Amino acid sequence: MNQQEQTDSVFQERYQQFWEELGSGKVMVLSTSLNGIVSSRSMSIVVLKEKLFFQTDCTFRKYRQLMENPHAALCAGNIQMEGICREIGTPQENEEFIQAFQTHFPNSFQRYSMLEKERLFLFEPKFIERWLYENGIPYVEQFDICSQHYSMTLYSGK
Repeated sequence: MNQQEQTDSVFQERYQQFWEELGSGKVMVLSTSLNGIVSSRSMSIVVLKEKLFFQTDCTFRKYRQLMENPHAALCAGNIQMEGICREIGTPQENEEFIQAFQTHFPNSFQRYSMLEKERLFLFEPKFIERWLYENGIPYVEQFDICSQHYSMTLYSGK
């Protein structure tokens, strides 16, 4: 299989499989930028209904960057995501987030989730790319969420 481009039903099937494989809680690197300056940091991410959530203090640099430029990226292992972040309140206002965050990251939950300056962000992916290896052969899998386009391309290095 050199390149595989798929129908909407295959996009949905592979997209659902991706989320199942990702899991419901993961430490990922969040990259933000403002005025041409990019910064990255590890974040505790909760996955709920194919969306990613994280909390941060509203006095931090990443908060200011996201408020002025909501375009961000997340990565972990062989997965890279590009998307849009938006503040959706405080962690304690979202019971589903709080339950999941407490389950996956109990120490961070106890230390930070109820602090006055903590804010909850929703990251909505627009593009996902990951490397897959089938029998040791590398493929690049891509999901264009906006157009619901899926592809998996053999990586040959040429």
